[in-house]
Amino acid sequence: MSKVLVRAENIVRDYVTGGGFWRKPEITTAVKGVSFTVEKGKTLAIVGESGCGKSTLARILTLIDPQTSGELVIDGQKINIAQDGITPEMRQKVQIVFQNPYGSLNPRQKIGSILTEPLLLNTAKTAAGRRALAEEMLEKVGLQANHYNRYPHMFSGGQRQRIAIARALMLHPKLLVLDEPVSALDLSVQAQVLNLLADLQDEFNLTYVFISHDLSVVRYIADDVMVMYFGEVVEYGTRDDVFGHPRHEYTKKLFAATPHTDIEMIRKRIAKRKEIHKKRQTPV
Repeated sequence: MSKVLVRAENIVRDYVTGGGFWRKPEITTAVKGVSFTVEKGKTLAIVGESGCGKSTLARILTLIDPQTSGELVIDGQKINIAQDGITPEMRQKVQIVFQNPYGSLNPRQKIGSILTEPLLLNTAKTAAGRRALAEEMLEKVGLQANHYNRYPHMFSGGQRQRIAIARALMLHPKLLVLDEPVSALDLSVQAQVLNLLADLQDEFNLTYVFISHDLSVVRYIADDVMVMYFGEVVEYGTRDDVFGHPRHEYTKKLFAATPHTDIEMIRKRIAKRKEIHKKRQTPV
């Protein structure tokens, strides 16, 4: 029987803007009564145009911003950071990978410091233990243990995103929120990172909430899809149902306006190139 890891009911997020001596402040509602569930080990993709509220929802899920109202339950625990604050245990359960691998890593920190910082802040592990876990995680994401002492500028965009993924996994979270994690990468690198995410999900039994505007990527990685429009959910269902039988007019327009990128074909080309390279390296 599948276990629900995330349950959101009627989540609302308001922002108060403006106001002054002669003016009342204005309230902007970015998320309007959103409800959904995510089963453990599955991927929910949240799609929509810029400004639809998907990134605001990501900030609520990752405990950066509180919900104004509504109920959020993660791993059986009700969460309202405005009322109850944030505990280290909650931080360990949920982590995020941001869109820009160039901006999400501190250029003045070595990779080792970037990866061990979450352990330093949230665990009692020794320095040697933190380093061992960081080196192990570097290898899990397809890098090398000796990258521990290098700086972010010494890596490509795809490698930096692998480092960002490694950092997010250092505390072994149950939920990983991925906010446009491949949109800043070249197409061939996108496929490699998506393959990595799929492998890590299987290995660690991770649950993903995948924020994206790229429907080709969503079709490749998602189990369920939720379409947002001006802060509301207009379509929600399994990937096959949403892509095969879109019901809302906005979803149909979104699909029609989105260029098609065949991620599966790119993945096959990468595998073929690797096979050719391997044969060339094999001595006769």
